[in-house]
Amino acid sequence: MAILSQAAVFLGAAVIAVPLAKRFGFGAILGYLAAGLAIGPGGFGLIAEVDAVLHFAEFGVVLLLFVIGLELQPSRLWAMRKSVFGLGLAQVVITAVPLGIAALLYGQRFETAVIIGLSLALSSTAFALQSLAEKNELTTRHGRSAFSILLFQDLAVIPLLALIPLLAADDAGSETAGGWIDAAIVIAVLVAIVVGGRYLLRYALRIVAVTKVREIFTAMALLTVTGTALAVEAVGLSMALGAFLAGVLLADSEYRHALEADIEPFKGLLLGLFFIAVGMSLNVALIAERPIEIAGWVIFLMTTKALVLIALGRLSGLSWSSARNLAAAISQGGEFAFVIFGIAVAARLMDSGLSDLLIVVVTLSMAATPLAAAANNRLFAHRGSGGGEGPAEPVPLEENQVIIAGFGRFGQIVARILRARKIGFTALDVSAEQVDFVKRFGSKIYYGDASRLDLLRAAQAAKAEIFVLAIDDVEASLRTAETVVEHFPNLTIYARARNRKHAHQLMDLGVRIIRRETLHASLDLSQAVLRGLGLSQREAERTVKTFQEHDERRLLMQHAEHNDEEKMIYLAKEAAEELEELFEEDRKAEAAE
Repeated sequence: MAILSQAAVFLGAAVIAVPLAKRFGFGAILGYLAAGLAIGPGGFGLIAEVDAVLHFAEFGVVLLLFVIGLELQPSRLWAMRKSVFGLGLAQVVITAVPLGIAALLYGQRFETAVIIGLSLALSSTAFALQSLAEKNELTTRHGRSAFSILLFQDLAVIPLLALIPLLAADDAGSETAGGWIDAAIVIAVLVAIVVGGRYLLRYALRIVAVTKVREIFTAMALLTVTGTALAVEAVGLSMALGAFLAGVLLADSEYRHALEADIEPFKGLLLGLFFIAVGMSLNVALIAERPIEIAGWVIFLMTTKALVLIALGRLSGLSWSSARNLAAAISQGGEFAFVIFGIAVAARLMDSGLSDLLIVVVTLSMAATPLAAAANNRLFAHRGSGGGEGPAEPVPLEENQVIIAGFGRFGQIVARILRARKIGFTALDVSAEQVDFVKRFGSKIYYGDASRLDLLRAAQAAKAEIFVLAIDDVEASLRTAETVVEHFPNLTIYARARNRKHAHQLMDLGVRIIRRETLHASLDLSQAVLRGLGLSQREAERTVKTFQEHDERRLLMQHAEHNDEEKMIYLAKEAAEELEELFEEDRKAEAAE
């Protein structure tokens, strides 16, 4: 089948299955799985190249880990080390023991049982994180615990892959020597990624950003992920782990939000394709042939992991409710098991029949995850809020109260005052040169066009409270105001206007808090001029205040007519006459005192 025809099949299946699954409360992931099952070899057989699709779609998992890395600065990742290496290590080791023992009882030799136990102890990063994100649970206590465990599991893939040839080796000495060489290569690659991501990559992104060609910046973002993933895969590491590392290294860079906004659409599509491919890979014939055996393995796998996760969750301080939610989120098998089983077959640690059986078990456990989460919610819904999660741990994401769009003279003054009061803000500017210049003076600023909806979402606009619109270009300012008003009604806009016309245009969009950029400076200077001409401080202040109050009233009155040039000319003359009358009345009042 031609590529375009295949694309139409994938898109059509997703468009039909996902809304139906959401409609019946099963979630998008189960919809994707059902779509894959329908179009794959076990269904209508519309797509036959399952392995090729699955291999390509795994790039969605890579992009997911890169975006997660972008949201975790190295300092924050270091702060999570106890939960990652404590909770994560305990989960993998404790879960692997009963699963390995079950494999021994199943008739497997010790080396094979070790690989089976450790492989099945891993959970699906793609399934768990997508499911948690769908339900807005990533920032809950059980969501963060799940993330810590999943992150450790991705790290654990490295020694697990290195363990396979050691267990399969006949000559332990020669393999050990080879292992040291491989380890040195791995370390060299990781050091190169750290150095390159910290210095060279930022410089390359700056050069691309200066061109102001949006699609080239998008291409650079994809190249960053692809290049890093290929580099780590070449030395036998997980592509997803390499992408995560690249994301962490760029998490505190000025291009973080722009990268996330550009990657997000590709990540969503490819993750959907990954779930469809998992559904396609389901061996329906094997399930029909050995249903009891497979069902037993799936139930044993998910029950074992759930019990371990609930126990660890409680020991780590989670409530019963949070511990159950943690178990429901990550009690399935993981996609890395597919890779590990394939390598184990090649190393003759297990036969292909056993590998096929375990792949079906892992796939069915993934499919059962949304059902397990739904069952958990319904079974314990009657307990109400009594088993709540309690206060959350420090948030690993950067969430600021204020977003400043435009970081020129106006925006910088606002930022300096907020910084002095220790109020967090996220600053955005479309000029790469301005971003680079401001950064030299220690200000935190991100590159990107604030009128883009995807960039605002990446900058956590939905969680902010105030939006300072300080963009100098009038058209860009209006585009940004329109986007914010339409998509983020929770944000209160404080806008800078270049002149009266700009102010009226902002008012048309619903912006109410507006400051014309030169008005207050002009009033202040006018007051100084009056003092220089011999007026008293009281007289000068009163004159300026009268003018300002009159001008603000007329600005509001003229709003309805600002598109009628002739009417505006008439109103301007009327305003001048009215102002003269006001000053004349003030003069008479002062003389009478």
